[in-house]
Amino acid sequence: MVINKITQILVLVSFLASTHYDMPEDTAPKTSKYSFLSLGDSYTIGESVSESDRWSVQLAGLLRKDGLDVGNPDIIAKTGWTTSELQTAIKASGNQKTYNLVSLLIGVNNQYRGQSQDTYRTEFRELLQTATKFAGGKTAHVFVLSIPDWGYSPYAVGQSKARIAQEIDQFNAIAKDECAKATIAFVDITPLTRAASTDDKQFASDGLHYSGKQMKLWAEKALATAKESLQK
Repeated sequence: MVINKITQILVLVSFLASTHYDMPEDTAPKTSKYSFLSLGDSYTIGESVSESDRWSVQLAGLLRKDGLDVGNPDIIAKTGWTTSELQTAIKASGNQKTYNLVSLLIGVNNQYRGQSQDTYRTEFRELLQTATKFAGGKTAHVFVLSIPDWGYSPYAVGQSKARIAQEIDQFNAIAKDECAKATIAFVDITPLTRAASTDDKQFASDGLHYSGKQMKLWAEKALATAKESLQK
């Protein structure tokens, strides 16, 4: 049976990979006032881009430029992960730290695999609770990024852009609703990913994931929310 390329990137890796738990590089101060944890999937780990191009690493840099002493993020993320796989990996990481800032970006693989939206809601809610625990119980120190729309990527040529967009919107509506219930900030980056369709430089070499150029836009979009969180 021939497995198409998108499946190889979004699905197969999740069955072969172990937990990916990244500690920050030495580009941040050795001892920082604020700590940062970023949870997610390929979009958080920065599939096909350098570590410095990851959106959360870029966000930490922007925060430092604005005078906030934020260390580069710890990252628990892997290409292919769904909500349930992320939760399993978090438990396997053994991470018991408390952070000043926690981000969550998850759900594209739930959508891609055709998983139940009801299941996504339940598991996403549980991840919000996990993220809040990492933030010392402070929901004001947690924020969520919306799911990017991969249907606008070069790799999705031949796919139903309208169907993918509709499903992404449905999953994002669930995430936004759960964030509102939990009083957690929701940052909508999906329009940025749709606008990227006219610029190949906003995509990584695989044509499916995003380049540092696009991820910089995500960091800039999240900056005000992150600053507000750290100043509470």
